[in-house]
Amino acid sequence: MTNGVIPFWADLLGSLLLISGSLLTLIGSLGLLRLPNLFARMHGITLGNTLGLGCVLLASILLASIHAERFVFQEVLITLFMISTSPVTTILLMRSGIYRKRADTEQKPLSSQNTN
Repeated sequence: MTNGVIPFWADLLGSLLLISGSLLTLIGSLGLLRLPNLFARMHGITLGNTLGLGCVLLASILLASIHAERFVFQEVLITLFMISTSPVTTILLMRSGIYRKRADTEQKPLSSQNTN
């Protein structure tokens, strides 16, 4: 395959992975508009975008490995980095949302405090 031709089966599989990854990412992003609060929004975005990113990176691994005629390890490193950092970021955002919600409910209105 030195002439750069990708076999039909790899092209078809890569295309299906790219289309399914983009649809999953779109569905996850629509959750941002449709879901009612921060916690539900974060859940929808994280699941959809992580699965969508996984499909896109699998397609990239497949096509880059076939084109280079060897296993492309850089794509695996990108996949590991993205799959490990996305949930951690979501956890940190959820914890800050919980902390802020707790801080907002514990505050008393200024008009109810006695100024005597």
